Amino acid sequence: QVQLVESRGGLVQPGGSLRLSCAASGSIFSINRMGWYRQAPGKQRELVAAITSGGSTNYADSVKGRFTISRDNAKNTVYLQMNSLKPEDTAVYYCNVRGVTVSLGGLDAWGQGTLVTVSS
Repeated sequence: QVQLVESRGGLVQPGGSLRLSCAASGSIFSINRMGWYRQAPGKQRELVAAITSGGSTNYADSVKGRFTISRDNAKNTVYLQMNSLKPEDTAVYYCNVRGVTVSLGGLDAWGQGTLVTVSS
């Protein structure tokens, strides 16, 4: 069993900032990739940002220059720093972790989701 615990989102004014975190625990042997996805009402879930164990990152074009993903390998935790937030960033944000379990099976786990609302 693998558990992902996300920090709470919240209501933020346009132009504001918010940091999300996601801590993974349980039967984890290794984590290869950690990422954040989001799903806005009526839209499909989309990748926001991802980071590999080696520190390589990729971002959706819509968040480049505004969001920063980072991770603490020792704590199996991934962060998403969101700056210059826009109303179109409003969505439920989900953490995703991929790797290998202690039983050497594939790991692809999702957090419970946290709502981020950007509005004045």
